[in-house]
Amino acid sequence: MDEVYELFKMLPDDLKREVLDYIEFLLERKGIKRAGTLKMEWKGALRELGKRYTSVELQHKSLEWWG
Repeated sequence: MDEVYELFKMLPDDLKREVLDYIEFLLERKGIKRAGTLKMEWKGALRELGKRYTSVELQHKSLEWWG
């Protein structure tokens, strides 16, 4: 496992994300679920809001939405 980790660290960030996506795919295919994991598929989707609100304001609003 140490060798796998060392090789993983050598990858550029975009390939690291691909490796993680593939691992998640393999786990899903075998019906294995990790508790408490969130996918970041929405990353960047609210970029335009950053021009109107500060990150703190957005954080408070998200907390309101999640109740």
